[in-house]
Amino acid sequence: MRSQDIAIVGILLACAAIARLAANIIPTPIVSNLAIGFYCLAIILIAPKISEALGIGIVAGIICAMISHSIYPPANLISEPVGVLVCLAVYGLLAKKTKFAAGTATFLATCASGFTFVLVALVMASSAIALRFDGMLPFFIAMSPIVVGTAIANSVVVGLLAPPAIRVVHGSRNS
Repeated sequence: MRSQDIAIVGILLACAAIARLAANIIPTPIVSNLAIGFYCLAIILIAPKISEALGIGIVAGIICAMISHSIYPPANLISEPVGVLVCLAVYGLLAKKTKFAAGTATFLATCASGFTFVLVALVMASSAIALRFDGMLPFFIAMSPIVVGTAIANSVVVGLLAPPAIRVVHGSRNS
């Protein structure tokens, strides 16, 4: 990865940390993860190798786990790498086929990350979830609209930001 790519990832992951902190202003067991949009934008801008993308996902997972008050923060250590890999795969498949590739990849990556988080939390924190939500199904039902709503928000933001950001990043590489 080039130093410019590392800078882009660093800046966007710093923005992700700020978004994560802002999402934690109201302490609830359910937290939307707008940080996924920032790492998806990084993936779209630099087109990393799979191993590099996985590294971005691990760093994002650490950030999200450390700056979290969700019911099971360590689930981010699995869900964020899953989201990164989905974004990389989907964007790679769609980038030359549709102008909606960035938004679509971000939507699917957010859903993959969010529902992975829910599944890991259900397995690892089942007793806490059962007590707090009166069972597993209410937790899944409560989380689903948050995951989908966050996916929509992330896809709109990244869909709007990606085209000009791609022009800036790729235009500066040609200079």
